[in-house]
Amino acid sequence: MLHKLAELEESAARAIEGAKNSKELGELRVRYLGKKGALTALLRRMGELPPEQRPRAGKRANALRSKLERLLEQGEERLREAAAASRVEEERIDVTLPGAPFNPGQKHPLTLVLEEITAIFTGLGFQVARGPEIESDYYNFEALNLPPDHPARDMHDSFYFTDQILLRTHTSPVQIRTMELKAPALPVRIIAPGKVYRRDDDATHSPMFHQVEGLAVDRGVTFADLKGTLLAFVQEMFDRGQSIRLRPSFFPFTEPSAEVDIACIICRGKGCRVCGHSGWLEILGCGMVHPRVLEVSGYDPEDVTGFAFGMGVERIAMLKYGIDDLRLLFSNDLRFLRQFR
Repeated sequence: MLHKLAELEESAARAIEGAKNSKELGELRVRYLGKKGALTALLRRMGELPPEQRPRAGKRANALRSKLERLLEQGEERLREAAAASRVEEERIDVTLPGAPFNPGQKHPLTLVLEEITAIFTGLGFQVARGPEIESDYYNFEALNLPPDHPARDMHDSFYFTDQILLRTHTSPVQIRTMELKAPALPVRIIAPGKVYRRDDDATHSPMFHQVEGLAVDRGVTFADLKGTLLAFVQEMFDRGQSIRLRPSFFPFTEPSAEVDIACIICRGKGCRVCGHSGWLEILGCGMVHPRVLEVSGYDPEDVTGFAFGMGVERIAMLKYGIDDLRLLFSNDLRFLRQFR
């Protein structure tokens, strides 16, 4: 019995010393000290010994149990210290290593341009107004002097949910909603930035794009006020020396209406491939608010006048940054986006 206890002591001590983790130590505790462990099995055979040998064997077995308990505790402590030392080593900062590169993000070019447009017009006294992107036919068309059979609707081929509900094709409905809320209060000076939707998709068009439309309604508002406002915007956005040209055009919700051109930012008006050798680049449309639109919105066209304008943010961004393909703005190519800081 004493010989077997000695062998058990030697094998158990060697196994505990070689344990690599707490799980192994737990298994060793069960193997040697558990109810079915090796030491327990030897103790159960104690009755087979002669009576005179039992006290000595029992004392030796109890001493072995105490020693194994102590070795297991020491093994747990050894593993905890090793783990702590490993964490310290992993977390140690080597001040001689080069710094880790930090790549800060940046705003999307459309966000940069939209924020700049907003800042310019709010500086001119306009307030930002917003409206729903899912719009009714009434606000998107009819209230803007575009009845169901109007041919100008062909330019607004959009995405319909029902015959009367669609994704808005411009942010002009925000103008109607704002005038309805404010009428007959004056003045009204708002810009309406936001996403709009049309069924276009090529190098210069996207089925989803961004617009900023503006509206000013008050007594005595003239076309000269409209031109001065747009000239101030263009010179702030592009160049203090920039000039604009207004060409007669047609929009159902304004009368008279005009397209606004700026001197080509590439050739400075001399004529090049970008501007089609005309020296001018179109950037937005504008006009005086149609009397019917004022009347529908709750204002007396005999008492007040107003002007409105609308621009595509992508168009402004392409001109400002020299981008030749609209689709680059939506490709999520980091090589392209990282150029705009």
